[in-house]
Amino acid sequence: MTYEELVKQVREAYADADASKVKEHLAIQFNVEGEAAGAFYLEVAEGKVMVQPYEYYDRDALVTTKAAVLQDIAAGKLDVVKAFLTGKIKVQGNVGKAALLKEIPVRSLPDRKTKK
Repeated sequence: MTYEELVKQVREAYADADASKVKEHLAIQFNVEGEAAGAFYLEVAEGKVMVQPYEYYDRDALVTTKAAVLQDIAAGKLDVVKAFLTGKIKVQGNVGKAALLKEIPVRSLPDRKTKK
């Protein structure tokens, strides 16, 4: 999987998501390590979710993880809080704001293909 494919998958997972439960502005940068390495951000403003392939310097939280973990979170297969508590993601900044990801329903994604 490439970085571009990962960003596209996350963007599709949150496309048209109802983020109305998130009452405040939210900006999370994801730093992906290993396969599909790179940085991108997810922003919630006025109930809308945007995913962009850029760094976000005025972010609330910085999440560092692997592509497979991020895919599971975006597919709704892994709770972001559980991922944090089990060390699958590292969060710098406002952990509470990063946990707001669980308030945004995601669109089901097809199962990811693993490389052999």
